[in-house]
Amino acid sequence: MEISASNSSAPAFYALIAAAGSSARLGGDVPKQYRKIKGKTVLRHTIETFLSCPGLKDIRVVIDPFHKELYEHSVSGLNLPPPVPGGETRNVSVFKGLISFSQAKKEELILIHDAARPFVTVDEIMAVTQALKSSQAATLATPVSDTLRRDDGEYVDRNGLWAVQTPQGFHFGLIRKAHEMGKSRNATDDTALVAAMGEDIKFVEGSRRNFKITTPQDWELARQLSEGTLTIPRTGFGFDVHAFDKSKKGPVRLCGVDVPHERALEGHSDADVGLHALTDALLGAMAAGDIGQHFPPSDPKWKGADSMKFLSHAVDLVEERGAWIVNVDLTIICEAPKIGPYRAAMQKRVADICGLMPEQVGIKATTTEGLGFTGRGEGIAAQAVATVLVHG
Repeated sequence: MEISASNSSAPAFYALIAAAGSSARLGGDVPKQYRKIKGKTVLRHTIETFLSCPGLKDIRVVIDPFHKELYEHSVSGLNLPPPVPGGETRNVSVFKGLISFSQAKKEELILIHDAARPFVTVDEIMAVTQALKSSQAATLATPVSDTLRRDDGEYVDRNGLWAVQTPQGFHFGLIRKAHEMGKSRNATDDTALVAAMGEDIKFVEGSRRNFKITTPQDWELARQLSEGTLTIPRTGFGFDVHAFDKSKKGPVRLCGVDVPHERALEGHSDADVGLHALTDALLGAMAAGDIGQHFPPSDPKWKGADSMKFLSHAVDLVEERGAWIVNVDLTIICEAPKIGPYRAAMQKRVADICGLMPEQVGIKATTTEGLGFTGRGEGIAAQAVATVLVHG
């Protein structure tokens, strides 16, 4: 089906939109590609951009068959071929999309794009097609600017590192062969399959606006970009301390994780000093009082309560006010137990409760060099800082 060829200087190409994902990390009842921004679904924004491109010969959208009704409502009024039913993995879905272009010749061009990147521009798409005049494979990408660090503490030199985006463009015969050879690989994108064959990938510098909507924070950023909504950062600080209970054996509950120790902490709830400090930080950022106001220690129903409930309440309060958490940072102050072996588990636990990625959760430990009650091993203290964004 000929869509557009109004610009004779633009290379002719096919487009495949990958829209079969389940949006597990974003959550919610409606997959992200079918959520609306400014009255249109993310998928429709993406499709309409491609339909505006000169040289587009045909476009196919790969979807989850269970989403067919959502898809049809999303693209209502657009002159599109029937959607392609996807498979269990991205690789399978994309390959099904490729073989649906039965008319495509080996030397023709095809661009593969994530439906959840609705801010790609016509100029960026055209730049990839132009790159394919001299390369077999090309992709939008942006140079990495953040400092990179591995879990084991090793810092990675960011020079020469790129964050790969879509669309990714290929000569049709090459990408089809790459998928046929890489059926057993669960590659995160199509350039990885082509690179595994020894082919070079040409990078075309794109924009950071062309991000993939994956997390709740991405969704909020997408909404702001499309609606021009002003947001204001707020920072909250929390502090808590609990003594060791000489009559109660360990473990110690810290940031939702049981850490081996000879004594547990004394408290009305589970005495999770880390989650208590973080709860106060979030409440402080929203000017919503403190943990004692929301969960009075005099109330017997909170006796022995899991502090996860306290933190979840604070997170819900942030979301109810239309705000969202950007990052949190905790410092645990004690001589013992050792926090290092349990840091990753703590990060994951806090991230899960707050709806964040582990890299948005800082957890550190320090001592007071033998000074004060923590230095004498009488208890544990914790400080926490939380940053949230609110609508201006």
